[in-house]
Amino acid sequence: MRLIAITGSIGCGKTTIARMIREEGYTVFDVDAWVRRLYFNREFINRIREVFPGTVEGWTVDKRKLRNIVFNDRARLKTLEEMTHPFLRRYLKSVIRRNSRRDDLFFLDVALLFEMGWEIYCDRVVVADVDYEIQKRRVMERDLVAGEDFDKINNVQMSNEKKKHRPCGMMTRISSGKAKHGQRENISFQKKIKMPCGWESCF
Repeated sequence: MRLIAITGSIGCGKTTIARMIREEGYTVFDVDAWVRRLYFNREFINRIREVFPGTVEGWTVDKRKLRNIVFNDRARLKTLEEMTHPFLRRYLKSVIRRNSRRDDLFFLDVALLFEMGWEIYCDRVVVADVDYEIQKRRVMERDLVAGEDFDKINNVQMSNEKKKHRPCGMMTRISSGKAKHGQRENISFQKKIKMPCGWESCF
């Protein structure tokens, strides 16, 4: 099994890259989907109930309330991450264990790769990157958030500049560049991802 991580800050095109890779027929493990599954896990929900009172009703977590708490308090955000990451690491190790004997290429779509220390499990890291103004506009339009809310979210993540200079072996940077008139911004990913040599030899 060879595992390639796709990472990058919010709004930099990580999910678009992952979608293009899926369209090529590869398996992409989506860590955001694993996080969504956690909010149906009763063990995890009970931990949220204990640590963040008032955010759980029955077996439903009010994610808006939880988000408002953690994005306004770095210490509380760290607490939530420390609760979440062990569950996610359990999923990752299960995936690796099930596929360890396969000589296939797998991809991991994960925003907090370095924050969780998961680069040690990967053979290569791809960092999706884009100009700050494009990044901000994308997130504001997609998630319907104000500029100040985008900055709160963006500021609690490791910057792309730091991600690109992490000492983690094989690293590739993919930039969406600036959109040309009448084109989708992400369209320029296609050639950069495929590259002339094709997937197998590039990774």
